[in-house]
Amino acid sequence: MEKTQLVRDWRGRDYLVGDTPRDLINRPRSWMFWLPWAAMASIGAMQYGYAAAVPALAQARGWPLASALAPLAVWIVCQAAVALPTVLLLRRGALGIRVALWAGAPLSAAALLTVALARDLPAVFAGYALLGGVGAGLVYGSCTEAVARWYPERPAARVGFTTGAFAYGTAPLAVVAVLEEGATVTGPDGGALRPLFVVAAVVALAAVGLAAAFVRLPPPHWWPAHIDPRAWADDRVALRREPRAVRQFSLGQALRTGSLPTLVSILVCAGAVSIFDVVALATSGGFSPWAAVALLLVLNGAGRACAMLAAEVTGRGRTLSAVLALLCLGQLLLAWGTVTGSAVMILVATVPAGLGGGAFYPLIASLVREYFGEKHTASIHGVVYSAKAVAGLVGVALAALALTSSGHAAAFFLAAGLVLAAVALSATLRQPGHPVTLPR
Repeated sequence: MEKTQLVRDWRGRDYLVGDTPRDLINRPRSWMFWLPWAAMASIGAMQYGYAAAVPALAQARGWPLASALAPLAVWIVCQAAVALPTVLLLRRGALGIRVALWAGAPLSAAALLTVALARDLPAVFAGYALLGGVGAGLVYGSCTEAVARWYPERPAARVGFTTGAFAYGTAPLAVVAVLEEGATVTGPDGGALRPLFVVAAVVALAAVGLAAAFVRLPPPHWWPAHIDPRAWADDRVALRREPRAVRQFSLGQALRTGSLPTLVSILVCAGAVSIFDVVALATSGGFSPWAAVALLLVLNGAGRACAMLAAEVTGRGRTLSAVLALLCLGQLLLAWGTVTGSAVMILVATVPAGLGGGAFYPLIASLVREYFGEKHTASIHGVVYSAKAVAGLVGVALAALALTSSGHAAAFFLAAGLVLAAVALSATLRQPGHPVTLPR
C-alpha cells in the first residue's frame, strides 16, 4: 500500500492521495457508482411512478383525483426535508452510510407496499407519504454523497447520471400504471396496480439493501491515486469541467449574494412543472398517453447526463438557460396539442419537456459548487434543494388545476409562464465574488 499524503493545490484545496479503492474497499470504485445508481432507480417509483398512477389509483379505489394527489405533495416535502440533512450528517460522521441505507430500504419498500395494499387515504399518507418520504430522502442523500465522494474529479457529471436513474428507472412502472387507468378497473385491487407496486417494493428492498451491504464512503478529501491533483487543478479542461469558486462562501455570505435566492426561485418554478407534467400527461386521455409518459421519464433521466456533458463545453449557466427554454417550449407545445387534440403534437412536445424536465437539478447543484466553493456546499445546497418541497406543492396544485373544469390547456400555459420566469432569472446569474467595476 502506498503511503498516503495530503496534497494542497494553488487554491488551497486538500487532496488525500495514496490509497486506491482496492486498498479501501477491496473492489473497484465502479461498485460505488453502479450500486447507488440501481438504488436510485428503484426508489424513483415513489415519485414518478406514483404520479403516473394517480388516475388509476383514484379510479380503482374511489378517491377524488385531487385527494389522490395530496400524498404525493407530502412525500415530496418529506423527501426534500430529509435528503440534505442526511448528506450533512454523513459528512460530519454523525451518521453511517450503511445505517442510512439499511433504514431507507425497508421504509421505501413499506411505502410502495402501502400504495399497493392500502384502501384508505390516511393509511397512504402515513405509510407512503411520511415513511416513504423519509426513506427516499435517506437513500437519495446517501447515494448522491457516495458517488460524489468516490468521483471527486467529476462529481457533477457522475451525480447527474445517478440521479437520472431516479426518473427513467420508473418508466416501465409508469407505462403499466397509465395503461391501467385506461382499462376497466373494478374492485380495490385496481387490476395490475397491486402486483405492480408489490414488485416495485421487492425491487427497492433488494437494490437498496444491496447498496447498504457494499457501499462505503472514502476518507475525507480522498483523491484517486492515478490522477495528479495539482496537475488536474491547473488543467484547462478540468477547470472547464469543474470551475472553481472565487472564494469559499459561508451560508450567510451566499444568501447575501443574490445568486442563492435566484437558484432557489429557479428550482421552485422548474421543479413544479417537472412534477406537473407527469400527472398531466397521465390524465390527458386521447391516443397513447402511456407513450408520452414513458418518453417523458426516459428523457427526463437521460437529459440530466446529457446536460452535464454539454455544460462542460458551453458552461453551466448557459446550459441551464437552454434547458429551461426547452422546458418552456415543451409546455407551450403541450398546450397547443391539448387545444387541437393532436396526439402527434403531444408526443413531439414531450421531447423538449422531458429533456428540460430533469436536467436543471444537477445543473443547479453544480452551480452551487461553482459559485460558492466546496467547503460549505452541503449546507448551501441544502437551502436550494429544500425548495423542492415548495416545488412539489406548486406542481400538485397545477395538476389539480388541470383536473378541474379549467382543463389541461390552461394549466400548461400557466406552467409555461412559470418556466419563462425561471429562464429570465437564469439570465441574471453571475458567479459571485468578482469586483463589480474595474479599478481606474
